[in-house]
Amino acid sequence: MPGQPAAFPEFKMPSQRVYFENEAGIRLAGILDLPQETSKTFALFSHCFTCTKDLKAIVRISRGLARHGIGVLRFDFTGLGDSQGNFSKSNFESNLVDIQSAANWLRDNYSAPQLLLGLSLGGAAMMASTHAVESAKAIATLAAPSCTHHLAEFLAQTNPEIESSGAGEVVIGGRTHLMTSQLLDSLRRFDLKKEIEGIEIPHLILHSPADETLDYRHAEILFELTGGPKSLLTLSGADHLMVNQPQDVGYVADMIAGWTFRQLDF
Repeated sequence: MPGQPAAFPEFKMPSQRVYFENEAGIRLAGILDLPQETSKTFALFSHCFTCTKDLKAIVRISRGLARHGIGVLRFDFTGLGDSQGNFSKSNFESNLVDIQSAANWLRDNYSAPQLLLGLSLGGAAMMASTHAVESAKAIATLAAPSCTHHLAEFLAQTNPEIESSGAGEVVIGGRTHLMTSQLLDSLRRFDLKKEIEGIEIPHLILHSPADETLDYRHAEILFELTGGPKSLLTLSGADHLMVNQPQDVGYVADMIAGWTFRQLDF
């Protein structure tokens, strides 16, 4: 139908598994999606809370960007997916360390990332990493929160034992994860607002008014706070992880690629 985004083409770009260590010596796992031709630039993609690099939307967006000539490194945070380490001992600050380690690996083995990508809490982590990743020239966040405090309160309400006993289990996405009070403390003390206001590179904000996990107001706050050139793209009808409208991922990949090349003057 006219005006409808085309379905995402189901084909694979060249991909390779990679491994690297973070500052704590923990081996992290990633997948590098490469274009058929020489990459025009490279991007770093961080996943949502308790998700992995293999989340369907992340995989398809990464491959879509590769189709446009952007190499993408998507990786698992400590203790998740194929990465080693203990998730219950990780926190928001350790996510930032993992991002820096991934950026360093990409710089040392291919080219330093110019585009930062993050989904949900991974978007918050990327916004907090823009100064640490000195090569970054643009950032795109999908369904990202405007603060980290809301997640701490959600977890505390879901299982009060996390705070009363220091640890407790929470089921997210059908999987049980052990959460600790230090994670909640990390989320509560982090001043994401300050980091967002300090963003000076172009920022593409993508969010859906139909997102039942994270209210669209978060996107509006991000647009108000972020310090550099900004764009807000509304994903009508999409859910938080872009599952209910699979065709959206192709549209998102196309939009991010076009926006990125405009910002980087390709």
